[in-house]
Formats: sequence, structure tokens, C-alpha cells
Amino acid sequence: MENPLRGLPAPPPLGAAALPPGTYTGQVVLVTGGGTGLGKAIAAEFARLGADVVIAGRRAAQLDLACAELASVPGAGRVAAAVCDIRDPERVSDVFDAAEAAFGPPDVLVNNAAANFPCPAEDLSPNAWRAVVDITLTGTWFMTREFGRRHLAAGTPGSIVNIGASYAWTGGPGFAHSAAAKAGVKNLVETLAVEWGPYGIQINGLVPGLFPHADMTEDIRGGLDGAAPDGKDGRQPALRVGAPRELGWAATFLASPYARFVTGHTLVVDGANWQRRTLVNPEVVPVRAQLGRGPFRP
Repeated sequence: MENPLRGLPAPPPLGAAALPPGTYTGQVVLVTGGGTGLGKAIAAEFARLGADVVIAGRRAAQLDLACAELASVPGAGRVAAAVCDIRDPERVSDVFDAAEAAFGPPDVLVNNAAANFPCPAEDLSPNAWRAVVDITLTGTWFMTREFGRRHLAAGTPGSIVNIGASYAWTGGPGFAHSAAAKAGVKNLVETLAVEWGPYGIQINGLVPGLFPHADMTEDIRGGLDGAAPDGKDGRQPALRVGAPRELGWAATFLASPYARFVTGHTLVVDGANWQRRTLVNPEVVPVRAQLGRGPFRP
């Protein structure tokens, strides 16, 4: 008997676009953490639709490599990079100045930069907590605030996409620092959609599921050890992982003219994985045991 479990179909090939060619021609898109991984994949889809793209990050060498890659995307507009630590509000102002000097004021901001690593909550040091929260939440706020203030002052519309995480709803055992920060990011979406909507500024969230890519850290990649080389993954309802371009397509839609009445919403792109439940829950394994940590020693 043929196996009826097929999972969700594969996406269209790399290079396909979800929106009409030239949707973002004449638009400036600023992507934090755009030099690697999912940030670069998102930037590529905006570039494919004609945007002038500015990628921001802390490492100049990675940004230079990414710029060359993005500039080669068919249909791409101009591409520039800005070195920036989003934890520093002065540097945040500088990156907007650099983007404006290169191409003009950013019309779209994608807050993708974040930090994360697994750790039992009781082992988190003050510095470890700050390292994640300061980038993921405070840095996102600094970028969002600067974008909003500039558009409010100029009287121009704008669009923001914040990259979130599903444990903003569910909690994130083993990732208390990141889960708390992402919950704050989600709340910013809902709060600022109301505050800034009257001025023409929309803001939405975008939550990725499992999207393997070359820049994943070893600890995160270790969590994907069940995924087969062909991209199948029996642990998810879709029976596959995501392709990074699928997240890029979602981002370009949320910021596009076709989604102007969508604001304050967080879109989850994960094949329904975060909603999966079993009829009988498996045995509880404490986070310390899952991470191979011994008994807690203060």
C-alpha cells in the first residue's frame, strides 16, 4: 500500500518571486543581521524585487561577502553595507545616516539581528542574560525607534518587519533569555501598530520555523540532527524543513503595498510545527539533562 504521508509540497525554486518584478524598485530596505543566514536570505528576496538594500551587521568581512552575493541576484537594485552594533543607540543613528547617504531614507526596516544559545535558566549569568536581551530586544527597539522617529518627523509612511520566535507564545525552556526577549519583540509589534498606524507606519512580526542554512551555529544545528539530507523531517507536520527563500517571500509580502492593511500581526512560517501536540505527552526530560549538564552547583 502506498504511503499516504507526503508532507507539504516543496516551494518553488530559488529565483522565483512571490510578488511582481519591480515591486520594490525605488524603495530602500534596511536589514539588520543581513550579512549571514536568514537575514541574507530575506535581503536577497527584497533585492530580487528591485529594492536598494542596505545590510547591517557587526562584521565588515561578512558584510562585504554578502554585498557581492546580493548584488549578483537577478533584478537587484543597489546594495550597500553598514557596520553597526545595534546595542549602541549612537551607532544605530549612524547606520540610518549611512543608508540615507547611500540610497535615501529606508522605506522598510527588517529587524533580524538577534543572539541566542541554549542554557538552563539557573546557569544564566547576568552577562549572558544581557548579551541576548540587549541585542534581541533592546537593539530591535533602538532600530525601530530610530526608523519611527525619522518617518514621523518627515511625515512619510514606512514598514517594519520584526523577526520573532514561537516561544514568545509558548515559553522556551532552555532559552529563557531569548524567549523573554522575543516576547518583548512581539509586544512591540502589537503596541506600535496602534501608536504609529495613524501616521502611516505599519509593523508586523515574522516567526521562522526550522530553516537550515550554512551559517547556523553548531548548538542550533545539533537540534536538527533528525533531519534527513533530502530535507525531510518526520518530527514536523510538514514532513520537511523550510527553505530560507520561503521566509524571504513572507517578509517581502508583509512590507509590500499588497499588505498595507496588515499591521500588528505576527505571521508564523513553520509548517504548523509550533502547534503540534501528541495525544499522550512524552516523558518529561529536564532541560539540564537535555543539554547534558550535571546537577546544579551554585
